[in-house]
Amino acid sequence: MPHMHPLIRHFRSLPTVDLLIGAAVIALGILEAFTVATSYGATENPELWWVGQAIVTGVLVWYRRRAPIAVFILMILAQYAWHRQGHEQCPVWQLAALLIVFHTMGAHLPLKPGGAWAVTGILVFDSGAVDHRFLPFDEVIFLTVIFGSAYVTGLALRRYLVRVHRMAERAARMEMERERRATEAVAAERTRIARELHDVVAHSVSMMVMQAGALRRTLGVADETNPGQVAVLSGIERSGREAVEELRIMLGALRMPQEEALPQPGLDMVSNLISTVGTSGLRVSLAVEGDPVRLPPGLDLSAYRIVQEALTNAVKYAGESEVRIRVAYLHDSLEVEVADNGQGAGPALSTGNGLIGMRERAELFGGSLEAGPLPQGGFRVRATLPIPRGVPMSEATS
Repeated sequence: MPHMHPLIRHFRSLPTVDLLIGAAVIALGILEAFTVATSYGATENPELWWVGQAIVTGVLVWYRRRAPIAVFILMILAQYAWHRQGHEQCPVWQLAALLIVFHTMGAHLPLKPGGAWAVTGILVFDSGAVDHRFLPFDEVIFLTVIFGSAYVTGLALRRYLVRVHRMAERAARMEMERERRATEAVAAERTRIARELHDVVAHSVSMMVMQAGALRRTLGVADETNPGQVAVLSGIERSGREAVEELRIMLGALRMPQEEALPQPGLDMVSNLISTVGTSGLRVSLAVEGDPVRLPPGLDLSAYRIVQEALTNAVKYAGESEVRIRVAYLHDSLEVEVADNGQGAGPALSTGNGLIGMRERAELFGGSLEAGPLPQGGFRVRATLPIPRGVPMSEATS
């Protein structure tokens, strides 16, 4: 885009309506200067000095919203200068400009200051201070009515705009309230569906597990020479118990915010998470202990979110320190730990929603969470999450 001249950029910042009205005042003033100047007391047509005054008046109209009081005063002074030239009558373009600035006082100033300035202006004109002559009563009434009407129309416009603004704000609040209620209704419906699914499906799957277990024990006693059938039934039992556990986790997950119902990352994305905070001044290291296993999706997501929340707090409060992330796959549990050696994020975690959210995620899977300052300085968040016997990642991907 080419560089714009500052003067052009300034004019483009003015309201288009004001620019058009000011231009109309200038055009009308020039037209009267070349056609009817003698009818207002001029010696000849054209009266060229009128052109300059018309331009000044039109420019004042351009700035009537930015500085209404200053424009109002300057317009009255311009009228005073006009009458000092020996003209008794006010041409159409000057009268129109005066009515516009009286209207502006009502439309763009509060009632008390705007009304005070409007009354002052009317008294200045009615007293003959501008004309330097005693005005007849009918002319006083005329000036009072037209200038007062112009101010009142501006005042009515201001009240209308204020009412429209309030109605828009009210509509926005009602829309936000409607969206909030709709979100709450969706969340309540999701929770109801989750409970129904859990009650119905979990009962049926539990019965299947019990029957498979009873049949496995019966076959194990009756036919010890066919271990294949026993192994199949054991797999059915194990899969059924995992399904019941996933249903319980689903009930908790459906109570979470709706955006977390979408496909979410897991612990395999922690390295990407570290790269996003690499420019914050933290030195982040990741250590994985044990053999990674395939985790249930809900457990994998919650472990990732715990690491993410703890790392976010470290970025905010630990300063330029070192952060250590440890993910340990133990025999029957998963440990995730985020520790820093800086000043730590203790106050923010202990009083904010971060620790509460991480603890809820851990407890959802029957786990626990510990968070607190370290003796040598810094802060540590450690979550322990029990997991079923998982499948090693090497086997899961083979």
